[in-house]
Amino acid sequence: MWLLFIGVFTTLVVVAVALFLYRYSQRPPIFSEACLRPAAPLVLDQKQRDQVLKTGFRRDRIPEGLDAVVVGSGIGGLSVAAVLAKAGKKVLVLEQHDQAGGCCHTFENQGFEFDVGIHYLGQLHENSLLRVVLDQISEGQLQFSPLEQHFDTVLIGQGESRREYHILAGKTQMHHCLRSQFPQDTEAVDELMRLMKLLARHTPLLACLKLLPLGLVRLLIRTGLLGLISPVFRLAATSHSSLMASLTHNKDLHALSAYLFYGVPPKDSSFLINSLLLHHYKRGAYYPRGGASEFAFNIIPVIQRAGGTVLVRAPVQRILVNKEGSAYGLTVRKGQEEVEVLAPVVISDAGIFNTFQKFLPSDVQAKPEIRKLLGMVQHGMGSFLVFVGLEGTKEELGIASTSFWMYKHNGLDQLMEHYSSLGKDEVLGNIPMMFITFPSAKDPTSSIRHPGKSCMTLLTMAKYEWFEEWKDTRLSRRGEGYKALKTSMAQELLEWAFRIFPQLRDKVVFMEAATPLSNMHYLGAPQGEMYGAEHNLQRFSPEVVASLRPQTPVKGLYLTGQDVFCNGMAGALHGGLLCACAVLDRILYIDLLMLKKRLKRQKAGKRM
Repeated sequence: MWLLFIGVFTTLVVVAVALFLYRYSQRPPIFSEACLRPAAPLVLDQKQRDQVLKTGFRRDRIPEGLDAVVVGSGIGGLSVAAVLAKAGKKVLVLEQHDQAGGCCHTFENQGFEFDVGIHYLGQLHENSLLRVVLDQISEGQLQFSPLEQHFDTVLIGQGESRREYHILAGKTQMHHCLRSQFPQDTEAVDELMRLMKLLARHTPLLACLKLLPLGLVRLLIRTGLLGLISPVFRLAATSHSSLMASLTHNKDLHALSAYLFYGVPPKDSSFLINSLLLHHYKRGAYYPRGGASEFAFNIIPVIQRAGGTVLVRAPVQRILVNKEGSAYGLTVRKGQEEVEVLAPVVISDAGIFNTFQKFLPSDVQAKPEIRKLLGMVQHGMGSFLVFVGLEGTKEELGIASTSFWMYKHNGLDQLMEHYSSLGKDEVLGNIPMMFITFPSAKDPTSSIRHPGKSCMTLLTMAKYEWFEEWKDTRLSRRGEGYKALKTSMAQELLEWAFRIFPQLRDKVVFMEAATPLSNMHYLGAPQGEMYGAEHNLQRFSPEVVASLRPQTPVKGLYLTGQDVFCNGMAGALHGGLLCACAVLDRILYIDLLMLKKRLKRQKAGKRM
């Protein structure tokens, strides 16, 4: 009986796919090699940059006849807007901050430039899918500088017991480097790399869960057929710690396999997401040439050429929903009034919590479908950053593009659980992990744009609750208690960094820290989270993966960004692509894969 069912089901799928591909081939392409232009020189004139990145919201700047309006100008919002623009749609993107970019924006202080969310990127080798997408939405204007092959160092332990591990990029180098550093665990390393490669190949199937009808996905889950299609679904719902424990007892290797922290202990996180994060850099780590603000600066013109625009200082107040339950626009606060912006499609890059709990009318928020989706996710952990300005060039300071990840011991589950359990008064002296990076050393244009200056960024996770008592205070006027906690945490991280880079102690001329409340103010994050909804095990179960899709229970309202797919720039970008697929009713990945194939053929032809 089961064999008959599977046979009939397979036949129906094959026929449906064949019909779909035939219909798809009749549509005009959205992506093309023809849009690519030689990269223009970096624009260094600040007024010219501000015209693109800092155009303020005004009623007379709202384009007429909008096809869509997007809340938020992070990469999730900009990418979906740019793809819709390439399909001929007129899109308005609204940003509550005073410059576009979200986590891709930069800021300057005392002559130093800092990025706030882009530390490095992977999967940007020639004709990779990510590179093809970025080329399309920037028309070839985004340029990236490769970092050193040794792109990360992981330090575990303290004092004389501290161990140092190197992470190398390269198709085979990453694997060989790990084997050489764990000679007693080569079989475990081999299996880890095998699974990592397997998951990277099968991850597109997770995206398919968001593209297929939800009813069909639930049928595949209930019948058990989903697990027969690929092991990716089982491994996505497998605890990272439990899987690593089945491979080896070496705690340092356990820690190294999950060193790219995002606020979830390995035992509560998916083996899939940790594997994908590491695999992301297997072919190299890169940094945007000219800094992180180049993303918004080069994507916005694509949106403008279709008649749309990006406006900042535009705090969205409400999403407008009619009596039939469809979204038809939103309101923006401008002074003492609310300005209506009308569009048949409303797209939110503000995250699932802001979208459903802040922007929707209360009666819509109360709908069971909305409550069910919110019940599937929880707020992610906040972050704490320290921005440090250093006097001197990278050569003079002895710094490089290699980043450092530091843990006080190798029991990451216990370390992170204990840290999360601390109260506000227990934090100081107990910060157990830190990330150190030097943005100026990654960008070869930094020495031209900011001669004689270097910058260092320190990052750790931080609970919103430690700063919650000051949530209703104004920026720069939060009181002495807040300032004391922020300064003390920053100084603790800085002193820890000086143990690795003692030569920098006398070179610090600027320091500023950002707490979860800073992220609330500048990024609109409801609890200061940088990575959206928590990336725990439940988030990657097939039911939740399928349910967290661009379409929402409100007709005409869509989600984009990290909450649709996963964390990071690449995750947010795929969230944007999935959203564009839903809005246009078109599987754009087919277009992209066809373009990628043509580009590879062209490259091969040039070599002949």
